[in-house]
Amino acid sequence: MSITMRPSRTSAPASESFAELGAPPEVVGALTRLGIESPFPIQAATLPDALAGRDVLGRGRTGSGKTVAFSVPLVAALAASGTARGRRPRGLVLVPTRELATQVAATITPLASALGLDVVTVFGGVGQGPQVKALRRGVDIVVACPGRLEDLIAQGECRLDNVQVTVLDEADHMADLGFLPAVKRLLDATPADGQRLLFSATLDNGVDQLVRRYLTDPVTHSVDSETSPPPAMTHHVLAVSRNDKAKVVRELASGQRRSLLFTRTKYGAQKLAAQLTRSGIPAVDLHGNLSQAARARNLDTFASGRALVLVATDIAARGIHVDDIGLVVHVDPPAEHKAYLHRSGRTARAGAQGEVVTIMTPEQRRDVNALARKAGIRPTTTEVVPGDQLLIDLVGPPAAPRTERPAGRPAERPTERRGDERRTHGRSDDARPQGRRGGPPRGGRNNGGAKPAGERRSDRRGSGSRSAGSGRSNSGKPGTRSSNPERSDGQGTGSAGDRSRRPGGTPSKAAGSRGSRRGGPDGGAGAGSGAARGRGRGRRSNGASAAGAKRAGGGRPPAGQRRR
Repeated sequence: MSITMRPSRTSAPASESFAELGAPPEVVGALTRLGIESPFPIQAATLPDALAGRDVLGRGRTGSGKTVAFSVPLVAALAASGTARGRRPRGLVLVPTRELATQVAATITPLASALGLDVVTVFGGVGQGPQVKALRRGVDIVVACPGRLEDLIAQGECRLDNVQVTVLDEADHMADLGFLPAVKRLLDATPADGQRLLFSATLDNGVDQLVRRYLTDPVTHSVDSETSPPPAMTHHVLAVSRNDKAKVVRELASGQRRSLLFTRTKYGAQKLAAQLTRSGIPAVDLHGNLSQAARARNLDTFASGRALVLVATDIAARGIHVDDIGLVVHVDPPAEHKAYLHRSGRTARAGAQGEVVTIMTPEQRRDVNALARKAGIRPTTTEVVPGDQLLIDLVGPPAAPRTERPAGRPAERPTERRGDERRTHGRSDDARPQGRRGGPPRGGRNNGGAKPAGERRSDRRGSGSRSAGSGRSNSGKPGTRSSNPERSDGQGTGSAGDRSRRPGGTPSKAAGSRGSRRGGPDGGAGAGSGAARGRGRGRRSNGASAAGAKRAGGGRPPAGQRRR
């Protein structure tokens, strides 16, 4: 296989337009309505060959306009070749993340609608029902993550034997995430004579294998080096002490323009967003612990301007395109230079200006210097303290403090842990599994709330119903009395030991065994022992259950006599 290399172009000639490059008039009109009137370099370089039906390998840094570069030839080719059929899409776009799938679909949909084509996204983290319905109805273009698409294919809900154009976007990131085996299986399921467009920032980590195996006589266009940052991006390294770091980050996030802050961990992103919000700076978080609905909601809150700060992990370093992000802050410097470039690429997109700030504590100096050297940047390093003039220059006029929580923020505090709830037994009766006959779970435990361990044990072995003076019922609500469903005779006042009493009043075998295991207050077998069951058969027990004996004894048996 030969790879035809075309000379790189750094800018499109002024006379070129999408119409002159061969885009259909309907697509040109849709692009104009989106505010895209002139092609970017990667678009001007790849569109003529892609519109002609050639396999194309496009290389360019993040934010260079690759999505439009493959969307235009994709919709143009499908508009000229038939209609959609159920479960058999004609166009396939594979992407590594849910967020990127949503962003790509948002770009393709207006162009596809102008030509009467349908688009559906397929990814995990959400119910598959709407995706399956759309596939059954028939769609032209599927924008998918590999995992969920393979699941639907295995269920018989999707077939790829009718795909005419296949696009791989962010192929190097799919390789980083370990998706290449799934990508190969999906490409094997598409017709070998279909058109294939692959766009990637680099050709390492196995991407070159995809090129050699699946692209036929491809034309390669590379408009930027994969390690070249945008020329309109300014890089700063702020050296701070550990004690000043939080205050400096808060000042950087306090401006009137959109800011994107990156942390190393999911918990760090959640915690920082909550801290900023409490200090009057509305912020939302984006990380892998959020559900897809929460991720989409928080991203929409940030994109709409209801929150000017997004705190994210590296999940947002690829494929998240929000206009007018003026400042990117590496609160925690990334581990390697490629992550730095992809994080920083969220600003200074499409020729806009952008500032990138890396927060560096004394122990991080060596790592940050190595990171900058590998990324090919020469940042300005400055030691700063809270209130420094450089911070004011970077941030600009501060935004007015706001106290309300952004719509995308969850109501609960990020520091709460489910383990605390388990330790306090804070669940209600409705949250606990029910025992037989619709009653509480075995053991007769009161579920009304947290109590000291000794008091909970007393409740289990003492009276099953509380007195009127206690002011609490078994449901945990003060001031009410309720019938106890633990007894089967319908009177609702029995103890835990009476719960299994037969309709005739005879304790059941299970109740007796519990009494014999616990023992009576004097160390002998409890009243529910085998002898007591034999004497009491056929007549109602006169309060001689294990719990009744415990009430009479008035206390807890010695430690050595609790179990026999």
